[in-house]
Amino acid sequence: MNTYRITVAYDGTAYRGWQRQENTELTIQGILERRISEIAGKKTVVSGSGRTDSGVHALGQECSLYLEQEIDMDSFKKQLNALLPEDIRVLDISREKRDFHARKSAVGKCYEYQIDLRDKMEVFHRKYRFHFPHPVDIAAMEKAAEYLMGTHDFSAFTDLKEDKDTVRTIYAVGIVYEKDTLTLSWIGDGFLYHMVRILTGTLLDVGIGKIKAEEIPEILKAKDRKKSGFPAPAKGLFLGRVFYTEAELKKAVQKISEK
Repeated sequence: MNTYRITVAYDGTAYRGWQRQENTELTIQGILERRISEIAGKKTVVSGSGRTDSGVHALGQECSLYLEQEIDMDSFKKQLNALLPEDIRVLDISREKRDFHARKSAVGKCYEYQIDLRDKMEVFHRKYRFHFPHPVDIAAMEKAAEYLMGTHDFSAFTDLKEDKDTVRTIYAVGIVYEKDTLTLSWIGDGFLYHMVRILTGTLLDVGIGKIKAEEIPEILKAKDRKKSGFPAPAKGLFLGRVFYTEAELKKAVQKISEK
């Protein structure tokens, strides 16, 4: 058995998320599996590093693919991109060790969230930014982010209560304001359902004074979803990168921390 790692970028606007579903063909995983199966000549399964929600985008989703035959990776990439729709693109295919798994082998992930703070939203941002036309206190948001970093029970920051383990570690939070666009970067060992969107909405609520930065520890302690902020819309969220070595994770954390 041959193991391959596929790096994929996609515009999630038209799709029902990553995970294949029986009631729709409009999922990233489903489309990839159908097109790869056409090339391979047999049914194949693609495993992703995580399940992005409907409308969420990816700059670097990672997938694992297991095939009995060896493939010419450059040729396979060209064939696959020729079959895929224009809003899904394979960026890279590499050979991996047999036990590589896109999700289980990951040591961390980076998500980015884009916010347009203009009074009138830039026309070309409408699919990829959340319009939030309010002045925000970035210093207060940075203080709140400090409370969120580290290992915590993030029950208050997820909409899926069936998760048995709600403890996660956030290694770094980046907050960059440039040209009326606010970019929030989140690096952690993993994220719960809607977690990044709720974290982002909570920081925006802090930015407009609806929640005080000093309240964050109590919100974490309470484990009550009603006490945290609103879930920012899916369209502003991007899965930026998945890390498979501690070295590359550490480098990314340092880069965000220096900003």
